[in-house]
Amino acid sequence: MRSILSLLNSSSNKKSTQSTPSTDDGENASGSTISPSKPPEPGTPPGGSKSSMIWTRKKITWLITLIALSVAIIVVVITVPVVLLVDDKHNDDPSYYNSANRPVRVVHDFPDPGLIQVNNTWYAYATVASPDESDVPHVPVSTSGNFSSWNLLQEHDVMPVISSWETNMNQYAPDVIQRKDGRFVLYYSGELKDWLRHHCVGAAVSNGTSPLGPYIPHNRTLACPRDHGGAIDPAPFQDVNGTLYVVYKVDGNSVGNGGDCNNSKKPIVSTPIMLQQLQDDGVTPVGDPVQILTNEKVDGPLVEAPAIIRTDRGIYYLFFSSHCFTSSKYSVKYAWSRSLKGPYTRAERALFQTGDFGLKSPGGATASVDGSRIVFHAFCGDYRCMFAAAMNITANYTILPAAL
Repeated sequence: MRSILSLLNSSSNKKSTQSTPSTDDGENASGSTISPSKPPEPGTPPGGSKSSMIWTRKKITWLITLIALSVAIIVVVITVPVVLLVDDKHNDDPSYYNSANRPVRVVHDFPDPGLIQVNNTWYAYATVASPDESDVPHVPVSTSGNFSSWNLLQEHDVMPVISSWETNMNQYAPDVIQRKDGRFVLYYSGELKDWLRHHCVGAAVSNGTSPLGPYIPHNRTLACPRDHGGAIDPAPFQDVNGTLYVVYKVDGNSVGNGGDCNNSKKPIVSTPIMLQQLQDDGVTPVGDPVQILTNEKVDGPLVEAPAIIRTDRGIYYLFFSSHCFTSSKYSVKYAWSRSLKGPYTRAERALFQTGDFGLKSPGGATASVDGSRIVFHAFCGDYRCMFAAAMNITANYTILPAAL
């Protein structure tokens, strides 16, 4: 019995001690200091709180979300351009995958070819950019009977004598047309004696009725807008009513601010394509030239190498090149109009561009009068070789490669 009473007293004393509040000075009855504490709630980690755990989870969730978003953005940035390029390639007309339509490389080192057909023979004339040497022709010529194989007439110069306003070298982008009297007129870009590395358009008339010349140049320029850099790349055109014209490029990039072809640094200088009406002699201007196209942002530093044809449907096609001739973006482009003086609607795709049939920087094109054939240059190693090709002008104004 005493043992039971003793056990009950001991239990009562312990319970009383646990429930006794601390004194104001924080000491218990025995004088020792105690610190009240709250037992941890279920789920709370040792040494932390529930709120800090919740915040940590939020941080992790946000971090995972940001990482996932960043990965998604990277995937989109990488994937979309590739998909677009693939789609563009797949959207090309099947004619670009037909090896029978491959342009034929026909003459070595023969850039900016001009073209004319006379009595079933084709004649092509080219740029010469070389040192002033007596054995180098000012204007070289190649001929062909079938358009697929060509013969360069070695050392033959269709314009052996030059005009008084030009240097003895750097005659660029020659082209030829036949007048009503049977004679031929050669248009070309000559380097100015009094303004080196700048060109203006000149004209020369054959002294007979052969497209091989010789051509006698006029002693004055045909087009020379010095305030805008001069002029290059002339090409003749005869409209359905017999009126003669010459189309050319104002060489604004020659007075540009540097960069690619001296005109990729802002402000970009305009390089408009101009159309000049001529008298029947092919060398006398009628009125002022009319602008029919100019360089836009998509063209890089310039547009150049214009040439015009008219189809039987009465549609005018303007061929031209854009970007610097050394660039992989250089290409044979075209635009169409129902009026010779425009406005011209640009085609969405170039006729020939880098990658088509293995071509590198194709440009400087001239088409046949009937619109069935075309010559142009493209890089062949360090040189620019002439290529010959056939083309098909479709009912929806698109021009596609065809088989020769």
